[in-house]
Amino acid sequence: MVELATPVLRIESIDQEGRGVGHQHGKVVFVEGALTGERVEFTSYRRKANFELATVGRILQSSAARVAPRCAAFGVCGGCSMQHLDARAQVAVKQRVLEDNLERIGKVRPDQILPAIHGPSWGYRYRARLSARFVQKKNAMLVGFHERKSSFVADMRSCEILPPNVSALLVPLRELIGALSIRDRLPQVELAMGEAAVVFCLRVLEPPQSADLERIRQFADDHGVQVFLQPEGPASVARLWPEEAPPLQYHLSEFGLEFPFLPADFTQVNPDINQVLVRRAMQLLAPQPGENVADFFCGLGNFSLAIARSGARVTGVEGNPALARRAMENAKRNALEDRCRFLKQDLFEIQESDWQEMGHFDRILIDPPRDGAVALVKAMLNCPPQRIVYVSCNPATLARDAEILVHHGGYRLAAAGVINMFPHTSHVESVALFER
Repeated sequence: MVELATPVLRIESIDQEGRGVGHQHGKVVFVEGALTGERVEFTSYRRKANFELATVGRILQSSAARVAPRCAAFGVCGGCSMQHLDARAQVAVKQRVLEDNLERIGKVRPDQILPAIHGPSWGYRYRARLSARFVQKKNAMLVGFHERKSSFVADMRSCEILPPNVSALLVPLRELIGALSIRDRLPQVELAMGEAAVVFCLRVLEPPQSADLERIRQFADDHGVQVFLQPEGPASVARLWPEEAPPLQYHLSEFGLEFPFLPADFTQVNPDINQVLVRRAMQLLAPQPGENVADFFCGLGNFSLAIARSGARVTGVEGNPALARRAMENAKRNALEDRCRFLKQDLFEIQESDWQEMGHFDRILIDPPRDGAVALVKAMLNCPPQRIVYVSCNPATLARDAEILVHHGGYRLAAAGVINMFPHTSHVESVALFER
């Protein structure tokens, strides 16, 4: 029997998913775990006419940027995909991903590449959604992120991207949930951290029994955390224990702002990066006293209140009416209500008439979810603001919207750069400045 040689590939680049990319026999080969410049053996697990998907085998020539992953679960856990790449090199990869998307999808190039925003690489994640599942074969309760490309829960006993005090609670949390009568009816744990509070929100599909509640309260007392229960949708989240505790909140110290929030509210996962991001956004937007400025997808007012602090009049627009109300409460808390208004509007269905009804805006900030803001950018084209700052969590939809703004709206892409909000993952956030 003739033994077939293991295929070898030279890795030319890294793609948006953090996979090494090379070419062989007229095909593009995507190799998980391989880095730019390496020669690797690989094993294909999916073959198509024009491409193959593969996993790395033996590394014949290693990249100088390759490092030893810190986490024992790396490679199995789906929470991270780039721990094997030096953190500084990760930022450069994400910058290339951003530029490639802008050029390939948007047919645009920024006049200026902004310095990347990056910060602590470990222990940064103040929000996380963990799955919980009792596995009969292991006779064990697992709590963690999903395994890569799987619905299985990774067997995690620690997590390097969670703050150390939270990582240390993963095993006690497993033990707690495993001891509950409703362990099979508790599929998810939501982590929310503030500056002085750690909250675990337990998704419960049936009410805990009295003995369960006592165990949960004891866990909270023993570890100095707060526990909330969520029996239905996000609006059902309610405190269980302790009855009184420090609130979840964060500050934007540079702007003298305070933001209380609820466990189910959207806040940025990385508070250190958020501080720098708001500063960068305000520098680019440059709101002036007396101007009319809009903040679309405003959430709790993370950017709105910083804009108001400049002396501008702010209109925050949000599709979730509860968040719009909470944003106004935050404006009042920070004595900025006289400069703010908050509107409820489905920004994925916004029309030109809706845009015109809001009034004239000198400048706007857009911070959409992954789907981007295509309806919004189309709606504004006949009455455009002079300056747009676009904060993006998906370079592909940013590039799509940039194509509309530049090639149909008369804007130029003045600047763009990445924000490493999620170190060790392939997630690319960015900020872009459009000017007329």
